[in-house]
Amino acid sequence: MKKVSIIGAGSFGTAMAVVLGGKKVPVTIWAREPEVTAGINKNHVNPEYLPDVSLPKTVVASDSIEDTIHGMDMVLFATPSHALREVAGKVKPFLKGNEIIVTVSKGIEKDTLMTPSQILVNVLDGTVLEDQIGVLTGPSHAEEVGKFKPTTVVASAYSKRVAGIIQEAFMTPMLRVYVNYDIIGAEIGGALKNIMAIAAGIVDGAELGDNAKAALMTRGLHEMKRMGTAIGASQDTFSGLTGMGDLIVTCTSQHSRNRYVGYNIGQGKKLNEIISGMNMVAEGVKTAEAVHQWAQRNNIDMPITEAVYRVLFENMDPADAVNELMTRNAKDEIMI
Repeated sequence: MKKVSIIGAGSFGTAMAVVLGGKKVPVTIWAREPEVTAGINKNHVNPEYLPDVSLPKTVVASDSIEDTIHGMDMVLFATPSHALREVAGKVKPFLKGNEIIVTVSKGIEKDTLMTPSQILVNVLDGTVLEDQIGVLTGPSHAEEVGKFKPTTVVASAYSKRVAGIIQEAFMTPMLRVYVNYDIIGAEIGGALKNIMAIAAGIVDGAELGDNAKAALMTRGLHEMKRMGTAIGASQDTFSGLTGMGDLIVTCTSQHSRNRYVGYNIGQGKKLNEIISGMNMVAEGVKTAEAVHQWAQRNNIDMPITEAVYRVLFENMDPADAVNELMTRNAKDEIMI
C-alpha cells in the first residue's frame, strides 16, 4: 500500500497510524481538534488519545479532509459508528473512486440498522463500488496495538480481492491479520460484544461474581449468533476472532470503555454522569438502542440486550434486570 489516509484521530485511528507508519507507509490522519493536529505534527504524539505512544515520522496530521484524502490509495474510517454517515458524506466529494475503503468502526446505526460497511456502501454509492469496501475488526484494544503487543484481527470485505489487500496492508509481526469473507457476521460480532461488555461491567461493578460473568458472556454469544444468523451471517464466524475473541477481550479488559460504563452503573452511577466524564466513546450505548430496535422489529428474543437497554434508557435498576434474567422460563441450552 503506497499511501493511506485515516479519518479520525481517536485512539484506534492513532494506533492504526502507528502500525502503518511502522511499515514505512506514508499516512495522513484527519483530526478535528487543533491540539491533536499540532501534537502529531510537532511532537509525533497524539496528546488526547494514546499520549504515551510515539508516532512514526511518516505520519502527519491535517484538519482538512480534502488534504487528507488527496492522492491516497486507501482510506481508513476510524470514527465512531454513529458519526460515520456524516463524516463519509464529507469525504465523498474528494474521492477519486479507485480507493480501497476500510472501516474499523464497531456498531449499528439507529433507525437504518446498518453496519458500518453498509453505511459506507450507502453513502459512497455512485463514487466507490461496493467491492472496494471492507472492514478490519477483532479483539484489538488500541492501547495494546499502539505498543506493538501481539494482536490478531480479521480483514473482511465484499470481495475476496479487497479482503486480501487489507490483510496485506496491515499485517505485521505483531499484528496478525486473518481473512474472513463473512463481512456481516464479522460486523455483528464487533457491534454486539460492546453491549455484552456493558452487561459484564455491571456484573463486576455490582460484585455478582465470576459465575455470573461466565454465564453472561456465554449467553451473550448466543445472542450474537441469534442476530447474525437471522440476517444471513455464518454461525461459525461467532466462534472466531470477531465473535468469541472480541467478546472475551471487551468483557474482561481494563481498556474496555464499554465495560467501564457498565462497571460504574453496577456501582450505582447514572449513565449521563459516566459519559460526561469520558473523553472517548462507548459504542455499546448507542448500539444497545439500535439492536433493541432491531429485535422489536423482527420479534426476536434478545434478553441480555433488552436488559441492558432498559438499564441504560429506562432507568431500570440493575438488580431488577439481573432478577428478570435469572427467573426467565426454564429452557434447553441448545434452543438459541
